[in-house]
Amino acid sequence: MKILFQGDSVTDAGRDRGNIHDLGEGYPKYAAAMLRDAFPDEEFEFVDLGISGNRTEHLVERLERDFVDIRPDIVSIMIGINDVWHRMSGIETSDEQFEANYRVVLEALRSRTSARIFMIQPFLLEEANPALAELREELTRKQAIVKGLADEYADAYLPMDTILHAEIGGTPARYAADGVHPTPDGACYIGEAYLKAIAPLVELLSKEEK
Repeated sequence: MKILFQGDSVTDAGRDRGNIHDLGEGYPKYAAAMLRDAFPDEEFEFVDLGISGNRTEHLVERLERDFVDIRPDIVSIMIGINDVWHRMSGIETSDEQFEANYRVVLEALRSRTSARIFMIQPFLLEEANPALAELREELTRKQAIVKGLADEYADAYLPMDTILHAEIGGTPARYAADGVHPTPDGACYIGEAYLKAIAPLVELLSKEEK
């Protein structure tokens, strides 16, 4: 079963870009290990093509090479924080363009591949970095867009921001010191949430393969 991790720096996490099977030091590494432990009889192939700094427009640009041509059984996507964060450096993505970009990717996956789609809510721990608090309003709007698209296209959805804020308590810096990029503890935590959300989909595909 081939699982493709897609997104930005949270998914990239320092991976070796010369090796698509290198999972870096982020949540893909933890999620893959947990999936192998949870499904010991399943033969997995994990591919990480997250790229640091990517926004939704970049996923559209590399749609053919890094989505369609990979032919994954499951593609997981966590994207959106840079569409918000980069506004601080003068690069804006309107809500309308954000939705249009994301929809292009999802439509292609639905119409041109047999991949099941797993969408992950982008997150922000502004409590760890108060300088980012001004981004929450826009992120909330874009999260609503992601949820709407997930209702339309996704086979599984992980409300990562909602879970983090509900469960981590008063130690947000333990999970993302700068508010955006997970620490090892944060990456492991996301990996655990990832496993719980994707496990029913893996079970379904495993039954279909038999």
